[in-house]
Amino acid sequence: MADAKNFQPQTRQITRIHVCGLNHVDETLASAGATHLITLINRDSMIETPAAIKPDDHLRLAMNDISQPQSNLTPPAQEHIEELLTFVSRWEQKAPMLIHCWAGISRSTAATYIALCSLNPDIAEQDIANAMREASSTAYPNRLMVKLGDVLLERNGRMIAAIENIGRGELVAEGNAFSLPTRFTTG
Repeated sequence: MADAKNFQPQTRQITRIHVCGLNHVDETLASAGATHLITLINRDSMIETPAAIKPDDHLRLAMNDISQPQSNLTPPAQEHIEELLTFVSRWEQKAPMLIHCWAGISRSTAATYIALCSLNPDIAEQDIANAMREASSTAYPNRLMVKLGDVLLERNGRMIAAIENIGRGELVAEGNAFSLPTRFTTG
C-alpha cells in the first residue's frame, strides 16, 4: 500500500467522478460533460435515462438506503456491487462519470468510494476515504455497500475501517455536490 505522506490525487487527469443528489443530475451532467451515469435509488423513484446519456452508459441500481434489512425495502446486495464494479471496469474514462442517489450523501458516495478503490488497487483505502472527506464534508457512505465492496475487492476490512475513520460527516438533507479524479498516484 502507498505511504500516506506520499499520496497525491492525480489532478492532471481530466477524467473525474462527479457526485450529486437527484435534484442536480441534469445540471451536473451538463456542467461536467459526463457520458456515463450511475443511479442508485429506490425502485419507485428510479429515473429514466437522460437524453444526453446512451442507455448502455446508464447503470440503474434499485435499492433503498439501508444498512440492515427492513420490511418492504430493498437493501444493497452483492449483485448490485458486482454490477457496479462491472460497469466501472467497462468505462473507458474518456469523459467524466456522474454517480447520484436521492440526496448525494450515502449510496452515491459509497458507490464512488468502491469505484475509486477498484480503479486504484495500489492506493491505501484510507487515503481514498480521506480524499472523499476533503472533497465533501457531507459524505456518509452506506456501510453495507462498502462492506460488500470490501469483500468483492478483497480488501480484508480496510475499506470499511477507512470509512469508519472519516466519521459521519455533516448532517444535512442534501449533500454537497463534488468530484474526485479517477486515478490517484503515490509520489
